[in-house]
Amino acid sequence: MALARRALLGAALTVAALAAGCGFRLRGQGLAFAFRTLRLQGAVDGDVAQSLRAQLTASGVQVLEPRRAAAPAGAAAPVPDVVLEILQDQRERVVVGTTAAGQVRELLLRRRVRYALRTPDGRELIGPAELLHERELSFAETVVLGKEAEEALLFDDMRTAIVRQLLVRLAAVRGS
Repeated sequence: MALARRALLGAALTVAALAAGCGFRLRGQGLAFAFRTLRLQGAVDGDVAQSLRAQLTASGVQVLEPRRAAAPAGAAAPVPDVVLEILQDQRERVVVGTTAAGQVRELLLRRRVRYALRTPDGRELIGPAELLHERELSFAETVVLGKEAEEALLFDDMRTAIVRQLLVRLAAVRGS
């Protein structure tokens, strides 16, 4: 029994060493950013902005609060290295199929995020760009609660994918 356990442990260590040696790492891990501070502007209350804030903070980037129009007198706001403006964060449900009786049979779910990255003095690093993800959802009136849960999971999956893409694009920016 002890011999089998040692063999299993040895095999696991070998696989781990080979995976580490070939450069394997989890997706999204180890992204290096050319900036240390970032200010989020625009649609910052949505779940994409919240996830992005958490991921950037975990990567060592200090995320500054949006600049408010009515700042207290004498309080100097910290100047970020870059400003990420989320121009649009939108969820869409589009009916793409119906039954002969006119009931919804299939939906197309979309998650659209438009953003721009610039320096504090206004120089564009990434002009207005859009990330769009779509998922199809078959629909049945008899299982509405299950389909609502599935829809929520699909929107969450799209949010995760968009945040991952946005992080990769931000990591590609050099010379801010």
